[in-house]
Amino acid sequence: MLLFAMTTFFKIYIGIDYSGAQTAVSRNKGLRVFKATLDSDPIRVKSPAGKKLNWTRKEIAHWCLDLLNGNDPAILGIDHGFSFPMNYMERYQITTWDQFLEDFQQHWPTDQDNITAESLRRGNQRTGNHTEFRLTEKWASSAQSVFKLDGAGTVGKSTHCGIPWLRFIRRNADPANMPHFWPFDGFDIPPNKSVIVEIFPSILRKRYPRQYKTTDEHDAMCVSQWLKDMDTRGHLNTYVNPPLTDQEREIARLEGWILGIY
Repeated sequence: MLLFAMTTFFKIYIGIDYSGAQTAVSRNKGLRVFKATLDSDPIRVKSPAGKKLNWTRKEIAHWCLDLLNGNDPAILGIDHGFSFPMNYMERYQITTWDQFLEDFQQHWPTDQDNITAESLRRGNQRTGNHTEFRLTEKWASSAQSVFKLDGAGTVGKSTHCGIPWLRFIRRNADPANMPHFWPFDGFDIPPNKSVIVEIFPSILRKRYPRQYKTTDEHDAMCVSQWLKDMDTRGHLNTYVNPPLTDQEREIARLEGWILGIY
């Protein structure tokens, strides 16, 4: 295990509150991005299209790619599921996360400009049941299934709309600055490497005073602040290595894990 006690991993801390509403190019008030650095508290990042315009999912993916191609190591916490439960993988004979990304995008191409998650639901060959959970969701009392696509507080549509953009980043990042997708690329974080993690803002929401009007803004700010706090306090290495058995770690290498579930 790599140890970085009292030494920060990163210089930039990004919190992204996600939404699966509408299309990849729709301006969505549920999409929020906050950025902190070693020298600054989280600030709201505006859409590059204009300060009064909401983000689109496509813009966020390209913005993340530009950030990751920079020289400063960053950690990006994104509020949607990065993968699916083991029984789904077994059902469709998927054995690696990269295989999952390719297979998923073929059946849920929600990164295309004029497609919504809702339009792909009927008759889709790659579906699951809302009673199916990943191991990390079983460890978190309030986490819901990535297959639950309806209802308040669900992450199903965000997950189905966000996963193809993870594939986009993985396919298009500069090889010299390829981010570490945690924990699919391993639980230990390599030095001087940017990292993308799944995160669940609900577990952080009450830790910080509310400064913004909407829950989406507050959640993205909390993610950015918490990532910075855990890194600068020397505790991040604890969270990236949750107390899993060897068998559970192998499961999480395919299913993913929510950073902060420990």
